Amino acid sequence: MSLTHAEIFECPYCMTPNDIEIDEQADVGQQQIVDCQICCSPIEVFVRLDEWGLVVEAKTDSQ
Repeated sequence: MSLTHAEIFECPYCMTPNDIEIDEQADVGQQQIVDCQICCSPIEVFVRLDEWGLVVEAKTDSQ
C-alpha cells in the first residue's frame, strides 16, 4: 500500500502537465522546488489541502 498520491500540475514555463507524488502526512503545507519533466526549469510547488482535496500550486521562481 502506497502512502503517496499522484497529482498533476501544469508547468508555469512550458505549460505541459507534470506529475508529482505527494505524501499527505509530510508534504501538505510545504513548499518544494522541482524541475519540470519537459523543459527542466525550476518550479516552486506548494501543496495544500482544501475542502475538495489536495491542491498543487505551481509558480515560477520570479512570481
